[in-house]
Amino acid sequence: MQSVPSEYRPRVRSALGTTKYRNKWKGEKLTPFTTEIRVRHYEMDALGHVNNAVYQHYLEHAAIEHLEHLGFTLDRYRELGGVFVMRRIEIDYLRSAASGDRLEISTWIEQMRGPRAVRRYEIRLAGSDEILLKAEALWVWVEVTTMRPRAIPKQIIDIFEAQFQALPT
Repeated sequence: MQSVPSEYRPRVRSALGTTKYRNKWKGEKLTPFTTEIRVRHYEMDALGHVNNAVYQHYLEHAAIEHLEHLGFTLDRYRELGGVFVMRRIEIDYLRSAASGDRLEISTWIEQMRGPRAVRRYEIRLAGSDEILLKAEALWVWVEVTTMRPRAIPKQIIDIFEAQFQALPT
């Protein structure tokens, strides 16, 4: 059996350890959606910085705001008969944040295929280039009535395809 050159292999391994298909957007980074959040005092842990579990809420918040910004509200999800659920996440904590800090959370879709969407994130102190956190999450589109994975609706894929088409060449 002949070895297939790597550029023709249909699958690659992600940092999440899951098998994923190559991005048809050829690894291009779509323009990130950025939102801002202020760290609240009750989100601190015993060490005086944001509890690690709280960061996941920040990431989910950014993903939801991103899709709402694109017109995909809870009502729209109901019309489509499904919803995204986070199946897996990998977080790299690089620096800590404390109460009162303003954070910029940037997120973008890296790829979509079938029921899966890989979303990346970065969190920075507002106005700073220093990254506090990097994350990659696997989101799955599930049908509300059965809670089973289904292909991501074309209406959602088309929005991201249009963003890719608008990238400068």
